[in-house]
Amino acid sequence: MAPPLIQLSGIVLGFSGAPLLDGVDLTVARGERICLVGRNGSGKSTLLKIVAGMVEPDGGARFLQPGATVRYLPQEPDLSGYPTTLAYVQEGLAPGDDPHEAVYLLQQLGLTGEENPELLSGGEARRAALARVLAPNPDILLLDEPTNHLDLPTIEWLEQTLAERRSALVLISHDRRFLDTLSRATVWLDRGRARRVEVGFAAFEPWRDERLAEEEREQHKLDRKIEAEQHWLRYGVTARRKRNERRLAALHDLRKQRREHRKAAGKATIAAAEADASGALVIEAKEIGKSFGDRTIVNDFSIRIMRGDRIGIIGPNGSGKTTLASMLTGALAPDSGTIRHGANLQMASLDQGRESLDPNWTLSEALTGGRGDTVMIGDKPKHVIGYMRDFLFPPEQARTPLRVLSGGERGRLMLARALARPSNLLVLDEPTNDLDLETLDVLEEMLSDYAGTVILISHDRDFLDRVVDSVVAPEGDGRWIEYAGGYSDMLAQRGGDLARRPAPSRKATQGEKALTPPKAAPKRRLSFNEKHALETLPGQIATLTNEVAKLQGQLDDPDLYARDPKAFEAASTALTERQSALDAAEQHWLELEILREEIEGA
Repeated sequence: MAPPLIQLSGIVLGFSGAPLLDGVDLTVARGERICLVGRNGSGKSTLLKIVAGMVEPDGGARFLQPGATVRYLPQEPDLSGYPTTLAYVQEGLAPGDDPHEAVYLLQQLGLTGEENPELLSGGEARRAALARVLAPNPDILLLDEPTNHLDLPTIEWLEQTLAERRSALVLISHDRRFLDTLSRATVWLDRGRARRVEVGFAAFEPWRDERLAEEEREQHKLDRKIEAEQHWLRYGVTARRKRNERRLAALHDLRKQRREHRKAAGKATIAAAEADASGALVIEAKEIGKSFGDRTIVNDFSIRIMRGDRIGIIGPNGSGKTTLASMLTGALAPDSGTIRHGANLQMASLDQGRESLDPNWTLSEALTGGRGDTVMIGDKPKHVIGYMRDFLFPPEQARTPLRVLSGGERGRLMLARALARPSNLLVLDEPTNDLDLETLDVLEEMLSDYAGTVILISHDRDFLDRVVDSVVAPEGDGRWIEYAGGYSDMLAQRGGDLARRPAPSRKATQGEKALTPPKAAPKRRLSFNEKHALETLPGQIATLTNEVAKLQGQLDDPDLYARDPKAFEAASTALTERQSALDAAEQHWLELEILREEIEGA
């Protein structure tokens, strides 16, 4: 067996209460592919930082093979202090590494190298950070949630690139398909301990479930033994003092063993507040289209969504997924075609944007709206502490400000808020972001049991396969096609994955790699005014639409002109003004929505 490149022995780390890491061992040999799994808060990211040498544990030892190179991808890369993305990536190269590889990888990841790091979106920063860790071709790659903020084509490119690399890999991810493809061994971090099994993630979950069931059986046996010994203590003590003392000491040991046992974390209890059933027809779109300037977002698209359907919308970032969903749900009017909604439709939605929540709110205030200590689940009140427990928040977090929540905790909070509203149509935009695998299982079960209709935008291939019964994918030039089945079924029918734009050949010459890429205007973050406009424009559009319909109704009166020419002229002028304002508002909203999707989801 090859000697380990890196080895952790007896790692201990604690903050308060039970230790986060309690005697953890980990070895990584050359070429190994290990996925590190565990619940949110179990210490996965902390352990990866210890492997990288960035965090010093309270106890234990770390050994790195002399000469071995390690590169670490954090969840939130820091590019501050670098003039361009290319400078940031090249800074990670070691003497002797090929500097042209940095340019090549940035191009593969959709960047030019000339971007200003201060103006990058989260997705662009992650792409630059991936180029930085991949360019040196290190002996060990440590990747913490590498698929966060990436679209499906980029995820599939990264998956293929990592599969072709010879580097050892330690990977944390919530993307099951990504883990299934790349892992060959699994390390389960659970209640401070690490257990390794020499199978990839695809075979890990049945093994884990069997271990937990075995543990539960052992605890049941322990409880029965303690019960029997307590019965002896009450009724069976004899005059044989030494024997009795030994047996009593053994009973004390059994009780201590039960007290010190750390139970596995519970499962979230996720349920949607359901409204009365909608009509059989939920949404019917006929030949709808939407364009922005010369760019066609949706062209001649038709779909019929019935009660109980689960529709997945997929595509590269910037392809118009959110725009299409907004049109289907009535938040945005189409330029052409018609959309009809069924009867008794009540919608609840979950979008990607979490910045709309005040970071100074407490968890309790975010769930109750700042009104008392009760959450309304549909039309039924529930104490906020009980509702928090359903989503795995302990009572002591009730006064925790939102700014200190982890990504997974924010994801659970947004789900809790969205699912409290009564609905028979759920519109979920990237609901799996930052959720741990166990919570994803519960969310999947909830969606399977939900009696209403689901429209899901997601980059999680496995989740799509498990949840949806049809997939809507872009084909280019604004054309969208609905495929029966999940993501894998779409691939089979389509004959390939989502197309990426052409990239330079992997065998390009060094001179070709060194060509200075064309400069692109760096994308900026949305300003306060633009964010405010995105939030308020839908309401303005709805108001203007109602005013246009009302004015048109007045002008439809054939006797209005003869009866009151001034009223007719005033209505005609007002209709022209309102229609122009409506067109301008829709164009502005579409422009900002496309910009937001490209920047925040890039």
